[in-house]
Amino acid sequence: MATVEKQVMVVGVDDSDHSRYALEWTLDHFFVSFASNPTFKLLLVHAIPSATSAVGLAGPGAADVLPIVDSDLRKIASTVIEKAKELCSSKLVNDVIVEVVEGDARNVLCQAVEKHHASILVVGSHGYGAIQRVVLGSVSDFCSHHANCSVMIVKMPNHIH
Repeated sequence: MATVEKQVMVVGVDDSDHSRYALEWTLDHFFVSFASNPTFKLLLVHAIPSATSAVGLAGPGAADVLPIVDSDLRKIASTVIEKAKELCSSKLVNDVIVEVVEGDARNVLCQAVEKHHASILVVGSHGYGAIQRVVLGSVSDFCSHHANCSVMIVKMPNHIH
């Protein structure tokens, strides 16, 4: 009898409470109740901004700062992934794949969807207003328009903020 390969669910994770809530909500609704045989293969994706984009247009001496910034970004990424894996373990979801990719989160998530032929992408919503979205950009908005799969945007209830 041929085994059917599970569909892939990509969940974008970062160091925000909104991201943690989205992951927890996803685990509770798609994995915990199907613990013995989940419907999806879970892929957690974290995007690390490049050190040069984090430093921006700095003046003389910027090159000296880049290795320090890069090291800090990697430490943050490690912490984000460890916390996400701990949350998965606490929900008894242990079959988790993790990817940490350098780049803009919007592009990294859409590329992960393509690479893994994901059926669904889950992202948290930071709840930005119109002006903040214009200035900062919205990962969830970008992904909802550019990812080649269904996109679920998980909003944190107001009483939790």
